[in-house]
Amino acid sequence: MAGNWTQFKGQVREQWGKLTDDDLMEIQGQRQQLVGKIQARYGISLEKADEQVREWENKVAQ
Repeated sequence: MAGNWTQFKGQVREQWGKLTDDDLMEIQGQRQQLVGKIQARYGISLEKADEQVREWENKVAQ
């Protein structure tokens, strides 16, 4: 994800609209950072955030 972060930022923003531009700058394609930000912004468990990111990764990989 890190190598194509510029390309993926828009898709991440569509999927998780509560993430801010500052969040996206901070994440810089790092998966664990993305999971942590989703957990914080949406008030969900780390496991649920990780599951959402995994599902999203599978969707964009197709």
